[in-house]
Amino acid sequence: MPTSSGRVNRGPAAASENRQAILDSARRLFTERGYHVPLSAIAKDAGVGQGVLYRHFPTRLDLAFTVFEENFTQLEAIAAEPGPDAFGHLWERMVELTVESAAFVEMAVDARRAMPEYTGGERLRVLIGDTLPRARAAGLIDPVVTVADVLLAHRMVYGVIATVIDPAEAAPAARRAVDLLRWAARDQKT
Repeated sequence: MPTSSGRVNRGPAAASENRQAILDSARRLFTERGYHVPLSAIAKDAGVGQGVLYRHFPTRLDLAFTVFEENFTQLEAIAAEPGPDAFGHLWERMVELTVESAAFVEMAVDARRAMPEYTGGERLRVLIGDTLPRARAAGLIDPVVTVADVLLAHRMVYGVIATVIDPAEAAPAARRAVDLLRWAARDQKT
């Protein structure tokens, strides 16, 4: 029987397809409606029952962490680039992912409060710390910029995204914030 998403649920034989459909729906609905979108809406959008969703992801955090892990996989691949441009690519993708996945940043903040053992913040710190020195050595980034500065700038970009009223304004607002941060950094040099 076709579902609202047009998929036909084939039961246990489609477990991996169901899991991926849930992840795709979660990413889309978290982006459109925020981290607290009802899990029932995600299941419906994915074309699965709530029981299927809960078998794969027992809690909202389990689901969100799995989607968030996909983001980290992308960032880790970028950070593994050997050249000095890796930091710039990493920063650009971090901003894009923050625009696309602001709800996941909200989740990470919640997780940090509720689960002190969550290591996402440290993982991000390491990725920046691995790429920033190469960019500084190549003269692509001011030598005084630290990992803490980059993380602060990222939090500032998130703040801009989290406070826009119209979601369509998130990407342009984030880009404008990044431009303002660059301007402020240049202004400090003079």
